[in-house]
Amino acid sequence: MTEDGSENRLLAVSDLHVSYAENRAIVQELKPVTPGDWLLVAGDVGERLEDIAWALGLLAGRFERVVWTPGNHELWTPPGDPPELKGVARYEHLVSMCRNLGIVTPEDAYPLWEGPGGPVRIVPLFLLYDYTFRPPGIPTKEAALAYAHSTGVVCTDEHLLHPDPYPSREAWCQARVALTERRLAELDDVPVVFVNHYPLVREPTDVLWYPEFAQWCGTVATRDWHRRYPTAAMIYGHLHIPRVTWYDGVRFEEVSLGYPREWKRRPGPRTLLRDVLIEG
Repeated sequence: MTEDGSENRLLAVSDLHVSYAENRAIVQELKPVTPGDWLLVAGDVGERLEDIAWALGLLAGRFERVVWTPGNHELWTPPGDPPELKGVARYEHLVSMCRNLGIVTPEDAYPLWEGPGGPVRIVPLFLLYDYTFRPPGIPTKEAALAYAHSTGVVCTDEHLLHPDPYPSREAWCQARVALTERRLAELDDVPVVFVNHYPLVREPTDVLWYPEFAQWCGTVATRDWHRRYPTAAMIYGHLHIPRVTWYDGVRFEEVSLGYPREWKRRPGPRTLLRDVLIEG
């Protein structure tokens, strides 16, 4: 609690996509409500290292603590960025960048929030996806990708998100899931707030206009994590459909800004920074 009696808050946002001028202007104005506010950033800050460093540096200078997990866009190797930074090398570079800014990453100790709604353990995840969120009736990754190509709905990851040195994105995902499960097994019984770019369950993707896109949105390997571990909330982005849903009594909230063409047409006012421990 601050000197004037206001309470510090645990806030979250994702999919800032600061390559768009309108989004960059929004990020420029993001500020904490109180000096002790924490900010969870669930990926897709931007694509280019210069833009990502600008946005995260700005936020790290304003919030008491920033916790970041990568989206798919940070992991792209776009033309003009260092071509040697692909896959794991790119991710490790981003982790080093964040640590230099004082930002918590999925590779660091999970911090404990002891403010209002706490104590809760903040668990940033880096898991990727493994093409198991497939359209109904499509049994394999190969068939799902073929269907996506036939409709023209193909994630840019197929061209810019490299898994090196892993042989595939799903192999990288499987390694990340195994590593994370080992870390989660060591946690105590303090409730956790999961922060991941993708939802931990398939159901949030059911509202996608193009169901073939779901294969780039997570993995069935995490479908019971919100039940296996004492979960206070699950924060995600990626779908650009900000909303709250409930699964097995656990609150899932997408906290994305998204592209200007998307957020400009959303009806009514909406607070961008979401308080993850207060419903509403």
